[in-house]
Amino acid sequence: MSVKEFLKQQAVNIAVGGQYTLSNWFDAQGKPRTFACRTSRVSPLRMLVAVPVVGKVGDHITSNFGGFGKLEGEISDTTTRSFLLELAMTPRMREKFVSKLTWLEKKQKNPGLPDSRKQPRIIPASPHSTLTFADGSTRSCFVIMSVSGASVCSDVQPRVGMPLAIGASVGRVVRHLPNGFAVKFVEQQSRDDLDRLVIRPAPRSAGGTKAAPRSQTKPAPSAARRKASA
Repeated sequence: MSVKEFLKQQAVNIAVGGQYTLSNWFDAQGKPRTFACRTSRVSPLRMLVAVPVVGKVGDHITSNFGGFGKLEGEISDTTTRSFLLELAMTPRMREKFVSKLTWLEKKQKNPGLPDSRKQPRIIPASPHSTLTFADGSTRSCFVIMSVSGASVCSDVQPRVGMPLAIGASVGRVVRHLPNGFAVKFVEQQSRDDLDRLVIRPAPRSAGGTKAAPRSQTKPAPSAARRKASA
């Protein structure tokens, strides 16, 4: 099914954060690379997922979402920064999935419903932004905000300590995560300003035509370097 057709079908517009692996992406140790993601529209049969690395139609996906658990399937269509995942489930699994989806839809309409889970991370209205490196190269990225800073997922992994810019906010990589890396901003940001400062769509060339520094050891752009060293 195409994304265009899916948008015409009955489904729930809901944002649930998670992570996924593509069947043909591996890290330096040869293990499947994990990326952060977020649903934007979900039905009992398929879901539209915002992602940092799209993959290709037919790719097998293994995913895990806080509200849905582990899900598998294949990509049936793609857009610039998302893919449509056809969910592979047994009838019993799909029945449970429908129950979870119904509960999450109610929770979305009534945030006061009791929830035993820990406080989730904050995912901005648009989870996509831009990383800027020392040589002026840019890469698109997927951003999740938390009380401690920003968790970033991209197809590059900068070294710990490296200054860089996420949108208009300058910071340093403070640690690597299973599905990306954490950045601490030089200047503390107001929660109300996050979308304005951090969420910046990547230019057309940022999808990979101009590669980020291969060694990932160079400092960030001059403005970022001056602030980060202050």
